[in-house]
Amino acid sequence: MEAGFSRAFARPCLQGKRHMSYVLNLTQHAATADQLAAGVVEPADKRAIQELLTFEELPDAQDILRRAAALAGIARESGHPACMIGGAPFFMAPLEHALEKVGVKTLYAFSKRESVETLDPQTGSVKKTQVFKHAGFVEAVPRG
Repeated sequence: MEAGFSRAFARPCLQGKRHMSYVLNLTQHAATADQLAAGVVEPADKRAIQELLTFEELPDAQDILRRAAALAGIARESGHPACMIGGAPFFMAPLEHALEKVGVKTLYAFSKRESVETLDPQTGSVKKTQVFKHAGFVEAVPRG
């Protein structure tokens, strides 16, 4: 184990098919098939989530906190015990804090990069692409 990491956080990735009963997707993107199989559900109003997560102008602290509180309210009202979040790095800590205040667990998706090779039968050439496969969730580390 690396220096500075406590035993409590030695295994932050939650793996398996249904570790969380339902995880609300609070990202701009649709959940992948693997994430859906792991218990992720889409919000009733995905467009509202996307609008709250999209910053077209340089935000001030008040705008950031307002949006975080609005998303936390949506999460609380959904009744889901956890949310998968992702987006602008400057927004994640305030969103984590807002979710914590309403009793909703914060999770981040963890993916593994896999290399896939596809043979073109006509030319004999091989196309290599990188595919990201959902491998679990990383729970937000408690502050303090």
